[in-house]
Formats: sequence, structure tokens, C-alpha cells
Amino acid sequence: MNKGKLYLVPTLLGDTSPRDVLPAGLGDILSRISHFAVEDLRTARRFLRKIDKDADIDSMHFFLLNEHSGPEEAEEILEVLRQGHDAGLLSEAGLPCVADPGSGLVSMAHARGIRVVPLSGPSSITLALMASGFNGQNFAFRGYLPVDAKMRAAAIRNMEQDAYREDQTQIFIETPYRNMQVFNALIANCLPETRLCIAANLSCENEMIKTRNIRQWKENPPMLNKQPAVFLIYK
Repeated sequence: MNKGKLYLVPTLLGDTSPRDVLPAGLGDILSRISHFAVEDLRTARRFLRKIDKDADIDSMHFFLLNEHSGPEEAEEILEVLRQGHDAGLLSEAGLPCVADPGSGLVSMAHARGIRVVPLSGPSSITLALMASGFNGQNFAFRGYLPVDAKMRAAAIRNMEQDAYREDQTQIFIETPYRNMQVFNALIANCLPETRLCIAANLSCENEMIKTRNIRQWKENPPMLNKQPAVFLIYK
């Protein structure tokens, strides 16, 4: 029996029309899949309905796979693939396995000889890097900064040093409700001439992408509460 394929399915970053940001053939691929590993069940169902309003959601099989999941949950979807069924891996927003759960499942699929098929779609990290004006050939994605204020300040100073020493763009994200805490920490710990790009609500109608130095940001701070944002610093 041939094994199924594991499709890594891109999702929307916000309330955007799928046809504006997703490949035209994605709907055809999803129409052939009835098994999905998802980060959030409600978000996944809503997304699939947005791709195809006539999709029979109730006949689909969903497996919850998030940051709290262990190998046991991954084994369930791997068994589906072993039996010859294709399956899709969906994150809550953007690309699976990029600042999102799912890499463990993909690693296990490779180990079992299951074909992994990544599909194109929007990534807030790469979109922000493209639009920042910073070095796109040498960059580092740092994930989330520490919540503790002193540790966060130290992480920011270390990233700034790497930006200057390595000629390397530093990229990180934050939980939306902590955006302004991070912004204020950047203002307090970075050199005035260091450049900061803030990219918020990417691919959405209210998208905001601005690159300024710290001195300029201090004079005109943004309003970022509860908005998904990517931060980039560079010399």
C-alpha cells in the first residue's frame, strides 16, 4: 500500500481574501484531503470553509496538534498517512512549522518515509524582511523575547550587537498584548541610530510597515496594542 502525503498548508494571516494571498491551486489540493492536523480546531474549520464554502466540514477528520501535544498525538496522524490517506498540516496563521508547531510531526514523517509537500503561502517573517530594507542575505529569527524585563533588555542588547558585528538583520515576534512593552524596551535599550522596522497586520487592509531609527520612533511611537506584528532591528 502506498503511503499518503503530508501537505504543509499555508493559512491566512488575518481577515484577507484567500485569492489575494494563496496559490490558485490550493483549493483543488484541499478538496482531496479529509484528514487534518490542526493547531486550533475552530480556526481550521473556519479557514477551510473560507477556501470552499461548500466543503463538507463535518465529514472531515481533525487531529489537534499544538505546542502542548506529544508524540502520541503525532502518531495518530502518521497512522492515517501510513494507511494511504493524504493529510494536511495547518497552523493557526501563516506557514506550518515556521514560528508555529508542527516540526515534530514533519520530522517523524521523514523518518517513516512519508513524503512531505510544502505549499506556498504568506509568512509574516519573510514578508516583513522583504519590506524592511534590511539585509536579506544574513538574518536571524529569534522567536519570542523573554517575558522578564531584565532578560528581555539583555536579549535586545545582544541582538543589537549581532546586527552591527555580523551585519545581520535580527527578527522577532511578540504576543500582541505585549507589543508596546517590547517597543518601550527597544527604545530604552537600543542606540538612537539603530534602525527598527515594525510590520503589523501583514497582508491585511490595515497593514502597516515602517522603518525608522530609534530616535525617530521615540518621537513618534506607534499604537500596536493587540495587533500581530513582526519586529526587525538592523544597523
